[in-house]
Amino acid sequence: MQPHEVKNLIEQQLPDVQVEVDGEGCNFQLLLISDELAAMSPVKRQQQIYAVLNEPIADGRIHAVTMKFFTREAWDSRS
Repeated sequence: MQPHEVKNLIEQQLPDVQVEVDGEGCNFQLLLISDELAAMSPVKRQQQIYAVLNEPIADGRIHAVTMKFFTREAWDSRS
């Protein structure tokens, strides 16, 4: 899978989430910008993302994912 495919998949299914994706092959690092997700517990927000990525994980297109979550304000104010 390509990074843009991962980005599109998440943003299509979770329209309030902005995603920046880095990685190649089957290993990806996700920066997820969403006030809604940032307000959830760490387990709940990861469950939301894994639910979207379940199919490509199950068929091996994605092997490893790391995630960092940001509020929109935190994302905009990073240096």
